[in-house]
Amino acid sequence: MSVNYAAGLSPYADKGKCGLPEVFDPPEELEQKVWELAQLVWQSSNVVFHTGAGISTASGIPDFRGPHGVWTMEERGLAPKFDTTFENARPTKTHMALVQLERVGLLRFLVSQNVDGLHVRSGFPRDKLAELHGNMFVEECVKCKTQYVRDTVVGSMGLKATGRLCTVAKSRGLRACRGELRDTILDWEDALPDRDLTLADEASRNADLSITLGTSLQIRPSGNLPLTTKRRGAGWSLSTFSPPSTYDRHADLRIHGYVDEVMTRLMKHLGLEIPAWDGPRVLERALPPLPQDSESWAPGPHYTSLSLGPLEGAWQGASLPWA
Repeated sequence: MSVNYAAGLSPYADKGKCGLPEVFDPPEELEQKVWELAQLVWQSSNVVFHTGAGISTASGIPDFRGPHGVWTMEERGLAPKFDTTFENARPTKTHMALVQLERVGLLRFLVSQNVDGLHVRSGFPRDKLAELHGNMFVEECVKCKTQYVRDTVVGSMGLKATGRLCTVAKSRGLRACRGELRDTILDWEDALPDRDLTLADEASRNADLSITLGTSLQIRPSGNLPLTTKRRGAGWSLSTFSPPSTYDRHADLRIHGYVDEVMTRLMKHLGLEIPAWDGPRVLERALPPLPQDSESWAPGPHYTSLSLGPLEGAWQGASLPWA
């Protein structure tokens, strides 16, 4: 989990401010702010979410700079606490709320700094997701750039060889590519992946509302992306679970509360249910948005899996009512 991920990174002195105290809005104020956020989401046509480690703490994966974060505990000379592994971690209510918001067309794009793979494993479509720092479950061919989503962590970090070769053939009967597969996890000085950074930058520039969840926005250039929405005159709403973020003063709406509680309230105001997670699934391409008057969601042919083991298998569908 994040402890092993952090330990696998190269030594780096500037990890940002760690251990800042959590801040919480009073219950009545929190409810009012989330209602305002719901109005912003409903009125916007191009909403982009930005997520950080704080959205995964409810799954048992510690964050990095929170009161009990990996680097906070490291600064104090203490061992961080953890309750799960990357493989056993389950998507949180926030992860599943984001899946539903995309399904009904209220979320245009998702930008994440997380490497835990929970967005992909929750069923969020990969073509609407930029994972700026990599994914512990994904390896990529250095020759043809094909990516493989595995059901276990790939076993290396820092864009290193995983020991496996690409099995993709351009057409039937041709020899497999056999290019070297490497992990997608960045080390401190590694450049962000071109595809993900380009998509994240374009989405942020085109957004009329950017919402940040569970991130202090201290890591750049990821932390600067919500500002591109603000600079073009569009709104920017900030929701965070703990200490005020680096750019709080630039936000139009600042919400301080546990992110799962915020997202649960948001979905209630939008008249949406948070779908239950029924196991890891990989959705390569987004399906057409669920109509607002639809009683169910009928999956189409775009639902595929590149995974091995438990991630393989057919999607059975689910009832996702729009209240």
